[in-house]
Amino acid sequence: MISTRSMDENLTGNWRTLRPIIDAKTCTGCNICWKLCPEACVDLTDKVPSIDMDYCKGCGICVCECPAHSVHFVAESAS
Repeated sequence: MISTRSMDENLTGNWRTLRPIIDAKTCTGCNICWKLCPEACVDLTDKVPSIDMDYCKGCGICVCECPAHSVHFVAESAS
């Protein structure tokens, strides 16, 4: 079985074309993004989740599943 964060020894976020951004103003703290991230890139240390861009592959699950629509994509070159 392959665990989440299976590429710990290799930074896998460098080939991402879209970067997920969390809007702190609209985030409700439901933690759906944290629960569903297949690479365990979402950190819950602060009130608003943050995404570890070193490992985020830009799959978009957090963008699609956020019930508050607080996560959106920006082009990687725009960030």
